[in-house]
Amino acid sequence: MLIRASILVLLSTVMLRAQQSVQKPSPQNPSPMVEHTRKHDRLEDRKYDGRFRFVDGLFQKPVELFLPEKSVHANECELLIHFHGASYPVEYAAQEYPGDMAAATVNLGSGSSVYGAAFSDSTVFAALLDSVDSSLSLLAGHKMGVTNVSLSGFSAGYGAIRKILSTSNNWDLVDGVLLLDGIHASYIPERVVLAEGGRIDSTQLEVFLKLARDASHAASEKQFLITHSEIFPGTFVSTTEATDYLLEQLGLSRTPVLQWGPLGMQQLSTAGEGHFRILGFAGNSVRDHVDHFQGMYHFLRILRTL
Repeated sequence: MLIRASILVLLSTVMLRAQQSVQKPSPQNPSPMVEHTRKHDRLEDRKYDGRFRFVDGLFQKPVELFLPEKSVHANECELLIHFHGASYPVEYAAQEYPGDMAAATVNLGSGSSVYGAAFSDSTVFAALLDSVDSSLSLLAGHKMGVTNVSLSGFSAGYGAIRKILSTSNNWDLVDGVLLLDGIHASYIPERVVLAEGGRIDSTQLEVFLKLARDASHAASEKQFLITHSEIFPGTFVSTTEATDYLLEQLGLSRTPVLQWGPLGMQQLSTAGEGHFRILGFAGNSVRDHVDHFQGMYHFLRILRTL
């Protein structure tokens, strides 16, 4: 009788653990979803018309600087510094921009911590601006002034922007910020999602909340645009959860929309005020994620017209 009872207890324990393992959501980092409905058009991976230069000595990998041919003879131009991803979508964005704009691509590898660590020295960003400024003049063959500095980050690239803006000396050097499906934080406790009682480590979003609050005023000179998908990483705060947090802190809400975006993207929501906007898009797959980077030429125009 005792043996039978022990077996029943053992079987009950095994069944309970099996049930718990089925109910517990598996991490989606990276998202395992596959999506074939939307178009997911892609830019041509090539060198666009312009002049190129590698800027060495700042990071483990050189910065790729691009000056569109249409802007070579200008006396001044805007500057876009992008973090994470191949250079050709960045170069295309600069070429298609209606004004004169140069673009620098900083591609350091995987993970936001890599990008944050690159700017742990508070003087690195100013050094990057100086190096790009002098290199632009060399590319143009004459003195080229920079009138406006915008930072963009795709996916993990937000780590660099967060670190740059967290240094007080850098705040006034940045005019606009574009985050392309890349604004995250950790859960507290680690990896415990909100549905299971976790909460957002808001300290990791403080600088973005500061920027959003600043840019939301009509008189502000800052511009801030965030685009995000519906991807739920499972191991850290999603872009939807992070932007929800910003909106909650600012007392703003989303407006539902249903309209086409660039390259076949489907926009579902918009939110913000002043020079601050959040645009939400459909999709929980890797291709939906990459759409945001490929469509940066479109989002850059929106940023600069906020």
